[in-house]
Amino acid sequence: MRLLKYILLLFLFFSLSFCRTKVSLSGASIPPDAKTISVALFPNNSSLAPPTLSQRFTERLRDLVSQQTSLGLVKTNGDLQFEGYISDYNVAPINIQNNDQAAQNRLTITVYVKFINKIDETKSFEQSFTRYADFLSSNPLSTVELGLSTEINRQLTEDIFNKAFNNW
Repeated sequence: MRLLKYILLLFLFFSLSFCRTKVSLSGASIPPDAKTISVALFPNNSSLAPPTLSQRFTERLRDLVSQQTSLGLVKTNGDLQFEGYISDYNVAPINIQNNDQAAQNRLTITVYVKFINKIDETKSFEQSFTRYADFLSSNPLSTVELGLSTEINRQLTEDIFNKAFNNW
């Protein structure tokens, strides 16, 4: 009985060692033939967003793919490519009180992403990603905007990364 268990264990080990999917420490599934990745600048196509949002979002996505994969980051034409734009940046009142005053506001950021996988084109996609954060209306946007947009960028880039590499 023990011999049978060892044989099954060895068979399982050898079977799994021949799998062709490359997996990073983050659990991301990366095609084994992919060596490079490029992240183009995501321009700001929203009229209300601060001018630094485009650069901060792009750098956050570049940092994430650099930290979570072993792919070489190149300026253009990588085996895997991210491109797109910031399509919406909006502040809207929520949680209206009795006197028609908003108790909270919501900052929403939407990013349109085109992911190109030259190795396996079935994994390519085009999709909009939206995230938001709420803040008290007693706080002026100018005092909370940087912190909120940083957190929203973190969430957006994780969603984009997971869609591209974890098939979520």
